Amino acid sequence: MKYAWIELHSRQWPVSLTCQVLGVSPRGYHAREARDVDTERPRRRISNDALLVHIKAVHAESKGEYGWPRVWKKLLAQGIRVSKDRVQRLMKLHGIKAKTKRRFKATTDSNHNLPVAPNLLQRDFSPARPDQAWSTDITYIRTDEGWLYLTVILDLFSRQVVGWSMQPHMRTELVSDALRMVPPPSRSGPDPAQ
Repeated sequence: MKYAWIELHSRQWPVSLTCQVLGVSPRGYHAREARDVDTERPRRRISNDALLVHIKAVHAESKGEYGWPRVWKKLLAQGIRVSKDRVQRLMKLHGIKAKTKRRFKATTDSNHNLPVAPNLLQRDFSPARPDQAWSTDITYIRTDEGWLYLTVILDLFSRQVVGWSMQPHMRTELVSDALRMVPPPSRSGPDPAQ
């Protein structure tokens, strides 16, 4: 009640004088005034669950490319006041991290003086019978343990896989293992058992 009277008459008399007359300390008056200001303007501390939703939204918006520093800056730009340590801790706790960019790995060296095999197929990809023409390719697959190389041999007549091999390297064994898997060619004449 005394503090309210002091505030009401603060323009007429000095606060220190009214505090002295009413027997209260100026320090207590100013502390009460600061508490009133805090209750009028509620604290905007965001909960961890709500902050996590915002973090996931920013991370998804960046297609997983943002780590905690850029997520934190984006949150500040959106008006969400939060410390960078809190953002870093929450992202680490929930396994949210930036995707690492893949380094390009050259798998073909076209700059050589080796002889090039002739093109016997001449772009005729529909042979008349099985085992007449095969096609092959080597591709690479990124795994958690590293690169894995796959070669596949297709029979162009049936479009079925007749041989394949998978290795953690791209040496000669990759192709030779796939060729060893190929069954012997079928006979083109009539079956003598019939």
